[in-house]
Amino acid sequence: MKTEKYIEQIKRLPKTGQQIIANKDGSNIVVYQAFNPQIANYAVANQYFGGNAYSFNRMSWIKPGFLWMMHRAGWATKEQQENVLAIHLPIVHFKTILHQATISSFKKEIFATENEWKEQLNKTEVRLQWDPDHDPYGNKAERKAIQLGMKGELLKKICTEWIVKIEDITDFVKVEYHHLENINELVIPFEEVIALNDIELEQRIGIIK
Repeated sequence: MKTEKYIEQIKRLPKTGQQIIANKDGSNIVVYQAFNPQIANYAVANQYFGGNAYSFNRMSWIKPGFLWMMHRAGWATKEQQENVLAIHLPIVHFKTILHQATISSFKKEIFATENEWKEQLNKTEVRLQWDPDHDPYGNKAERKAIQLGMKGELLKKICTEWIVKIEDITDFVKVEYHHLENINELVIPFEEVIALNDIELEQRIGIIK
């Protein structure tokens, strides 16, 4: 995985707006999830999700932003989130997920009425949220980061068919966690704005540049 120093990344990325910012691996996008060791070990060993500990009957959330994942998982210190996984998905499939997503709060710029939004939200298999991004210490940023919650048949397809690679990056996370004491030494995945090249889709999910 390509990396860079945090102090260099903050100079390069936008400080405001709502855009998809992530690590790219060729034609794939890297998203993150954190699990307990049983789920994570099965996923890495088999390169898909499943096993006795994993449930397809609940919503599963992915985050393209590394630091947003670190905030959520406490840099792999929170219970049931001790293992951080980097999941490589083809961007074409990631866009399919976005096309099926419904934003989790009503926005009059996107939906004509609140009832229309509620109807869409009730039947969707993908929920989209824009939340404040975070710095390495967990402080909220002005820029918003995207996270996607998936369930049902689409979740099964993603977890068992679409994933290109699953990496356990917990060791990397733990090493960099100690570099919070000297922010100049902190290294994180190289991230960039992911161009969707689809104006209609950008408007539908609430991209703000």
